[in-house]
Amino acid sequence: MLSLDYKAPAELFVNNGGRTGRVMTCRRFDHAAEAVRYVKECLPLANAGSTVMEVGEARYRHADILKLYDSNQYPLPRA
Repeated sequence: MLSLDYKAPAELFVNNGGRTGRVMTCRRFDHAAEAVRYVKECLPLANAGSTVMEVGEARYRHADILKLYDSNQYPLPRA
């Protein structure tokens, strides 16, 4: 079972260079819940596979982020 403090700050690392490129961008969010929502609702699927979210010392990959979004503890309204 994954656990996450949804109120903690988060950094999201996304590969924007496609399969051949290695262009990583970092977005910072005041709350991890906002980063989780961004990945699920806004991030293009082409970029999703290499996405990593860091919250404190923990790292979450794309599949884990989707599980966090679907969790009963997720605090924001879902689209």
